[in-house]
Amino acid sequence: MPATVSILAEIPEELHDSLKAYLEGHPDWDQDRVFTAALSLFLLQNTGSDRRAARVYLDSLFRQAV
Repeated sequence: MPATVSILAEIPEELHDSLKAYLEGHPDWDQDRVFTAALSLFLLQNTGSDRRAARVYLDSLFRQAV
């Protein structure tokens, strides 16, 4: 199992409300999975091709190790 790190982040209340609404409609997703997918996609788009970020992104989308 890959190692994980906890991150505490402050986000705007409007964004939190949108996240809660999304999660209520998508029970197979949780907050950690959303943040992992979002952060890994951001890194892929803004730092070039990092294979580790790509793997984490795909794993978070498909809920299994790729």
